Amino acid sequence: MLSAFLASASEAASSGGNPLTDIKQQFGIEASYVGMQLLSFAILAVVLYQFGIKPVLATMDERRKTIEDGLKFSREVTEKLASAERSAAETVAKASAEAASILKKARDDADARIAAAAQDAIAQAEIIRKKNEESLELERRKMLDEVRSEVARLVVATSAKVLTRELSDAEKARYSETATRELASAR
Repeated sequence: MLSAFLASASEAASSGGNPLTDIKQQFGIEASYVGMQLLSFAILAVVLYQFGIKPVLATMDERRKTIEDGLKFSREVTEKLASAERSAAETVAKASAEAASILKKARDDADARIAAAAQDAIAQAEIIRKKNEESLELERRKMLDEVRSEVARLVVATSAKVLTRELSDAEKARYSETATRELASAR
């Protein structure tokens, strides 16, 4: 194609005519068609941005904020756990000081109760931490599933608008299934 273009350019230059006019005539290039193609592409780009990319970005920002809130809550729970551990340590120290002044039997009973309370506090703290981790993981999975379904829906809707024709239910289902499979394989 390039050699034909160069050959026609050299012929036009040697014939003394306008080379640009000769090339347009030889290859059938119409400025109005090129302009219409550029306008169509610009309209498509604006529609895809408005109805496809922009809503997905907004959803992703919302999910990011939800995750950040979950992490903040987790940090607060960790701080409360540390405070509870300090409190438990203070209680253990007081109980040990009192137990030293009481008979050996009372000291043994106090030590047993303190150890049980500390183990219980540690076990409860571990349960709280595990529940928070599970909750965060479930929220993350839910968010990913929602984003995938939203993207699939937007792809089908955008495809229908771009094609500017009404799709049958079978075609909609086929487009939706194809988009879902592609999103699932992108994992």
